[in-house]
Amino acid sequence: MLLGTFAPKLDDKGRIVLPAKFWDEFSGGLVMTRGQEHCVYLFSQREFENVHDRIRQASLTSKASRNFLRLFLSGATQEIPDKQRRVTVPTMLRDYAGLDRELTVIGTGTRAEIWDTAAWNAYYAETEAEFADTDEEVIAGLF
Repeated sequence: MLLGTFAPKLDDKGRIVLPAKFWDEFSGGLVMTRGQEHCVYLFSQREFENVHDRIRQASLTSKASRNFLRLFLSGATQEIPDKQRRVTVPTMLRDYAGLDRELTVIGTGTRAEIWDTAAWNAYYAETEAEFADTDEEVIAGLF
């Protein structure tokens, strides 16, 4: 399970060092793609196959489904971390997420997300109060 918040730096070659706690999940390879709110999603190869199995069932007659599939899958790239746990974030995804040197990587259970630190801080400030004040069931059966 991918949990926690980390602050790696993007090097001059567009690489980041994956958090040590994520190494077991990603050591065999990973898939990066566009995430919502302009971050980069990181999936283990196995988890991306699970996600792909679910999304390929989407209706091709639905314009929203086609749009989502096109953007999600056209941004996907398979990467294998090197022995120093570094992985290259492709230029297209760095541009999409506005990634600069300062990054925040968060674990969200089945995936990780890479954020530009300033964008993460703004997102966090905007949504934390809403999270703290949630008084209705957001995820069925959780509380």
